[in-house]
Amino acid sequence: MTLTLAALGPALPELLLAAAAIGLLMLGAFGGPKSTDTVNGLALAALFAALVLVLLGPSNATLFNGAFQVDEFARFMKVLALLGAGGTLAMSVDWLKAEKQARFEYAILVLLSTLGMMMLISAGDLIALYMGLELMSLALYVIAANNRDSVRSTEAGLKYFVLGALSSGMFLYGASLIYGFTGSVNFAQIAEAAREPSLGLIFGIVFTFAGLCFKVSAVPFHMWTPDVYEGAPAPVTAFFASAPKVAAMAVFVRFAMEALPNVTHQWQQIIVFVSIASMALGSFGAIGQRNFKRLMAYSSIGHMGFALVGLAAGTEQGVEGVLVYMSIYLAMTLGAFACILSMRRKDGIVENYEELAGLAHTNPVKAFMLAVLMFSLAGIPPLAGFLAKYYVFLAAIEAGLYALAVIGVLTSVVGAFYYLRIVKIMYFDEPAAAFEPMPSELRAVLAVSGLFTLLFFVYPAPLIAAAGVAARALF
Repeated sequence: MTLTLAALGPALPELLLAAAAIGLLMLGAFGGPKSTDTVNGLALAALFAALVLVLLGPSNATLFNGAFQVDEFARFMKVLALLGAGGTLAMSVDWLKAEKQARFEYAILVLLSTLGMMMLISAGDLIALYMGLELMSLALYVIAANNRDSVRSTEAGLKYFVLGALSSGMFLYGASLIYGFTGSVNFAQIAEAAREPSLGLIFGIVFTFAGLCFKVSAVPFHMWTPDVYEGAPAPVTAFFASAPKVAAMAVFVRFAMEALPNVTHQWQQIIVFVSIASMALGSFGAIGQRNFKRLMAYSSIGHMGFALVGLAAGTEQGVEGVLVYMSIYLAMTLGAFACILSMRRKDGIVENYEELAGLAHTNPVKAFMLAVLMFSLAGIPPLAGFLAKYYVFLAAIEAGLYALAVIGVLTSVVGAFYYLRIVKIMYFDEPAAAFEPMPSELRAVLAVSGLFTLLFFVYPAPLIAAAGVAARALF
């Protein structure tokens, strides 16, 4: 197979990020700590350039004998991953500087992790999938421990690393079983060979799904999430909660739909169980939390459960629902973390959401935007979060999964309790001391995500249409 530079065109965004990461590593190594601002700025520029290349690039191409594929689905998810990575990197620069945690390595690790996500989203076989998964994860393990002077941060990094290694082992074991029983690592060839499912193949599916459930922090492989979210620095937590979730959900959907379309009934039962367990634990587990980041960890477990409702349907409409859900989830999460990162007073940062008491009196605009995001996360109409749940539940009902949809609605009601408690604290409690003014990039992210969430119902057609085109690419 001869590869020219022109033939590598579909992989240009990935090549750009790889070159940028290596170049910025050299710049940081020779420039020392004083090059941090330059590295951060150039990393943001590289993410933006990669986003432009994804949007302008081909919509249907394969490379490396089908190991790397670009289609409308890949483009849609890559745009989300790049927006998540760029948004969190922009939000974190001032915060890390104020906390004396700014290091040039941080932006480079974000670039490398994003490169892994993009490889993951375009993976067409199990080897490419595993390489993307590890490239994404290894960088995440390191930035979880970005604050080297904090016991909590280093503990978060270590916990994430040990449990992540366990999940990688499970995924590899499952992948080797699938290869052994189908004779191929390529998704299309696995689909062809898996028309008659054997017991060994089903075991392989269970183990690979366990590894992927870990990456999206779905129950019962969620155990790392609350501790890592709480222990890692807040901007790192914002990154964990956004872009890697999008990439992991993308490869989950692609693997299920492209490699296992003939054994849908077998894996559908796994997804239904995982989805119900995640929605229930996410809703009930968050009730007793006081730390805002820990609350968002349980929230993200619950939201991944809701997104998996769409995958459980196993239909084109279900995949479309997952894509719409992940788009809206990304916007809501970035907005919520913009507020968490702005919880700073003269004596330092605070993470307990009860410190938001009376925010409606001290900063009415911020309180309104955060209230909109909390209502949306709770799934209250007509906000974007309600429409996200509506699309996945509709897909489940049309696929005959009535019990799953009913349980989803009931857990949504339970989850509304802790989101609305934050609104009650902001609007009805005695005002606490005011926070320091919000930096401009946090204000921008909060404004964009708040307005998107608030006004999405006015004109949802473009996102729905784009998600529909992306979902069709897998069928």
